[in-house]
Amino acid sequence: MDKEIKRIAVFTSGGDAPGMNAAVRAVVRTASYHDLHVYGIRRGYEGMIAGDIRRLEKRDVGNILQRGGTVLKTARSQEFRTPEGRASAHESLMAHDIDACIAIGGDGTFTGANIFSQEYNIPFIGVPGTIDNDIFGTDYTIGFDTAVNTAMEAVDKIRDTAESHNRLFFVEVMGRHAGFIALNVGISGGAEMVLLPEKETPIEEVIARLKKSAKRKKLFSLVLIAEGNKSGRAREIAAEVKGQLDMFDIRTTVVGHLQRGGSPSGFDRVLSSRLGFHAVEGLLNGKENVAVGIVNDKIKYTPFEDAINKDKSLNRDLLRMAEILGL
Repeated sequence: MDKEIKRIAVFTSGGDAPGMNAAVRAVVRTASYHDLHVYGIRRGYEGMIAGDIRRLEKRDVGNILQRGGTVLKTARSQEFRTPEGRASAHESLMAHDIDACIAIGGDGTFTGANIFSQEYNIPFIGVPGTIDNDIFGTDYTIGFDTAVNTAMEAVDKIRDTAESHNRLFFVEVMGRHAGFIALNVGISGGAEMVLLPEKETPIEEVIARLKKSAKRKKLFSLVLIAEGNKSGRAREIAAEVKGQLDMFDIRTTVVGHLQRGGSPSGFDRVLSSRLGFHAVEGLLNGKENVAVGIVNDKIKYTPFEDAINKDKSLNRDLLRMAEILGL
């Protein structure tokens, strides 16, 4: 690190996740404790390019701990992908004498931070904020627990209807590239099957499993589907199953963006606070170009290159358990 850190900026980027506000609050309050000046960048990299940056005091982050979304707003920036866009962002940071940045977001956010920090020698620490829980180097990401609880509540309500009307429901949850939400909701919601991006499940296998259920006179079932599973989206799978199993009254539900919103769970509030706190302390201790995470309840700093490029694997024991419990 070339110089002492006196001014830091914090921003949220990419998709919002419940708990981001708690992380911002922790960053501001920890930085204030260490007599640092803190600046909030609105709308992520878009705001950095536009110079939408303002000083944050402790009072500015009062009463945000329990709020969903992000008070700093967020955006996905195409302009930041260009050298010209990053040059404008650097000019904005230098206009406020920013020494280091804390980026709260997912792998796209970390990718931008990694490139930018290498080009302009500005220390960055990433805080993993994504409901997908797909960042390597941490057991949990901000928003994952809340998203699972939100989807689980929806599944519980759907189960009531499924049982009352003897219906087969295909329930789709978020997860374009990772099945962490679907797997956990499938187990907690008692799903008969869980379809994930990480494990190819042919339609024939789904149909065979449901045929066995029908033979047992079980005409209500739940199948949990991650949106990025290899067999298709919920409505596509439901249509194919309906064509071969007309004994079922089939419905589909897409939980969708409900999973992103709402007040963060207690777990996410504590997780966000820990990660925000250790992001600031990491910068002060010379850490840079790393993502802060928690592994086995211990703080761990992972280089951006690893956090971005290494795959975070599903717990195969959980997957096997889900298959057995769903029989």
